Amino acid sequence: MSELLSGARDSQALPTGGHFLVEMLRRQGVTRIFTVPGESFLPVLDALVDVPEIEIITCRNEGGAAMMAEAHGKLTGEPGICFVTRGPGATNASCGVHVAAQDSTPMILFIGQVDRQAMGREAFQEIEFREMFRPLAKWVAQIDEGDRLAELLGRAFATATSGRRGPVVLALPEDMLAEPVKRQPALRYQPSEPGVDAADADRLLQLLAKARRPLLLLGGGGWDVGACDDVRSFAERWKIPVAVSFRCQGLMDNAHPCYVGDLGIGPGPALVEEVEASDLLIILGARLGEVTTAGYKLIDIPEPRQPIVHIHPSAEELGRVYRPALAIQAGVRSMARSLAAMEPEGIRSSIPCEALRAAYLAWTEVPAIPGHVQMGDIMRWLRDRLPADSIITNGAGNYASWPNRYYRYRGLGTMLAPTCGSMGYGLPAAIAAKLHHPERAVIAFAGDGCLMMSMQEIATAVKYRAAVIILIVNNGMLGTIRLHQERDFPGRVIATDLAGPDFAAIARGFGAHGETVRSTEEFAPAFGRAIACGGPALIDIIVDPDALTPTMTLTAWRAVAEERLASIGM
Repeated sequence: MSELLSGARDSQALPTGGHFLVEMLRRQGVTRIFTVPGESFLPVLDALVDVPEIEIITCRNEGGAAMMAEAHGKLTGEPGICFVTRGPGATNASCGVHVAAQDSTPMILFIGQVDRQAMGREAFQEIEFREMFRPLAKWVAQIDEGDRLAELLGRAFATATSGRRGPVVLALPEDMLAEPVKRQPALRYQPSEPGVDAADADRLLQLLAKARRPLLLLGGGGWDVGACDDVRSFAERWKIPVAVSFRCQGLMDNAHPCYVGDLGIGPGPALVEEVEASDLLIILGARLGEVTTAGYKLIDIPEPRQPIVHIHPSAEELGRVYRPALAIQAGVRSMARSLAAMEPEGIRSSIPCEALRAAYLAWTEVPAIPGHVQMGDIMRWLRDRLPADSIITNGAGNYASWPNRYYRYRGLGTMLAPTCGSMGYGLPAAIAAKLHHPERAVIAFAGDGCLMMSMQEIATAVKYRAAVIILIVNNGMLGTIRLHQERDFPGRVIATDLAGPDFAAIARGFGAHGETVRSTEEFAPAFGRAIACGGPALIDIIVDPDALTPTMTLTAWRAVAEERLASIGM
């Protein structure tokens, strides 16, 4: 492509905006694009024909394409790239942008836009994307002049990967993509990360030296293997317990003696008590959002009871909700290197770490549930047999408690799950993961409601031979909403029962392997056949509807709620 652009200039036949944009993507190191093709960016598609080093993944829904791009960004640290068409294409893709925003994932969504002369007239599928995406993205722009493509694309890549990482949205008017561009393509972008000030590092070291019950909480984006290794080294030498924020279990080996659990939905009681009793909370990368703080009740606002050191790459996040004793604007990698260089003075007690570790192991002992399928036994079986580098994905629903609480994540990138709680995420994320790591086992957990949000992407997995294994925890209902109904309005159930379908038959119709499991004993042989098939596979695990959560039945939830209402005369 670069030769094509050079030759075009020599002959005065300048490249179109579409060809120029693709050359810019190639120079930025893009190797894969997720898309649902649309007529609004045909010049881009045409240019991609001549650049085989960029793989095109054609998805079946823009939401799936955007979620795949987001998962790619999580795994690689490079912006996941998604192209969609205007109107319905962009609105479908918005769910993936929301995931990227709350998960601090680098991503760029390109949207084909109506011709410039038609704008403002409510043209066919016209939306003002700068207004629509402003609350969801780090930056939203429309490129109206082809000669500004190099400038604005460079800014998009830098914005997505610098500071607190996140999504960028660029609208591309169709006629702009067809016009000639006079500028030269720009060089590869350079991400930036704020470093650690020496005075801040010294102050943190002083606070650590005085603390007797410190707790380190990890979360957010921008991590790499080196940063995780540095944090592990720091925790080992200082004997500090390490927890993670909601759905960030992959930041610390769950088998490590210093790992004590996650502050997600339904955290371990001992960990919650330790947060309240700690005399120094070190928050590295996490935002301290609603789920991690139990609805902003676990830590007092605005003055926490315990001293907090909050380290985050975004100045806007520091002091946003909680007033820290020490606020450090720094990237997680810079801070991790600084922590690794800190030497503890004297011998620190390991009792809190050991006690919290024991409590975590007890909290994750698999429970028995009603019915012929014991999901706890299945989770134990997977935990004991899957390779340490396996990638586990999930969307949203009560079923996610099984992989989130009872699996052991062994390293960075082994967990892909949306902190915004988006249904339908697990399958697209698994496909993106398998395309990037074809040598690794990739397991997508889903509920029967969750999978239906993106089940059409099984066709994508089949087309690109992405051998993911989908495990459906099927209880015939929208379990999370049913739980809330039974808790708040016991017996008054509406709109949460689901009917069918035969998931295994649909999987086979797509060209994937499909089976239904109705007992615990049937699972292991079915899983073996799923691996042996060599392609995408689905196992529909039928669980008892009374097993609403791993630890409490639907019947018990209703009884507790009825007793509570009776006690207050309702």
